[in-house]
Amino acid sequence: MTSVATLTSSDSTPARRPTPRRFVMCRPDHFAVNYAINPWMNPAEPVDRARAIAQWETLRAVYEQHGHQVDLVPGEPGLPDMVFAANSGLVYGGRAMSARFTHPERAAEGPAYHRWFAGRGFGEVVAAAETNEGEGDFIRVGARILAATGFRSSVAAHREVEHFFGRPVVSLELVDPRFYHLDTALMALDEDNIAYFPGAFSPDSRAILAALYPDAIVATDADAAVLGLNGVSDGYHVFVSDRAQTLREMLHANGYQPIGLDLSELLRAGGGVKCCTLELHD
Repeated sequence: MTSVATLTSSDSTPARRPTPRRFVMCRPDHFAVNYAINPWMNPAEPVDRARAIAQWETLRAVYEQHGHQVDLVPGEPGLPDMVFAANSGLVYGGRAMSARFTHPERAAEGPAYHRWFAGRGFGEVVAAAETNEGEGDFIRVGARILAATGFRSSVAAHREVEHFFGRPVVSLELVDPRFYHLDTALMALDEDNIAYFPGAFSPDSRAILAALYPDAIVATDADAAVLGLNGVSDGYHVFVSDRAQTLREMLHANGYQPIGLDLSELLRAGGGVKCCTLELHD
């Protein structure tokens, strides 16, 4: 995407502008919690699929109301986590890499999304050779990609992504099982800044983030614990959990417009706003 223009208002609070985005989503027609592959999942607690669909539809509608394009991938029976499109792969500059999942329960999602990518006219589509859970663990911030390891994607995948897309990748280590993907603990706000929860990262990774983003918004444990950082920003509007109250206040104080959304039913599987959203980057 093109850079987000940022102006300075008279009170020194940045006056930010949104940039239209193109997103990929998958309606949760087959959503369920039939297994447990992260601390959020409990197969003994039934989910309300109709409610999950309604919450997802609201998210999709809000994106479109704010000028963003949403492309839809059809879900497939037997793949209850396919709704979490962010994990499907990475798309930059007309090239796509489909995911290679850690857990066998999700393995078939990679080929399912690969087929969709292959039919979209991208210049080159490859399947990841290394364990790589897409934008769950790879987040673009300006020219660089922040990438996580520790629970899902491998360090070898970081190098594979760097080579294929020709973009610098900064490796970070996650250490708290609640935050098993990077997008559960860190959110890109614009081309230059992020919000994140330091407690999710190793000491070395915290040092890297502090050096790269001295003006980052630092989230509380309470907001991180409701996956408040699993959000999507267009440079001005920030689509986040309505439960992350303090984070929303901090975003507003820093010139962003937070938009709270209820994805509580999808949270039962460890997913939120960003998990449901893959961005197609120019």
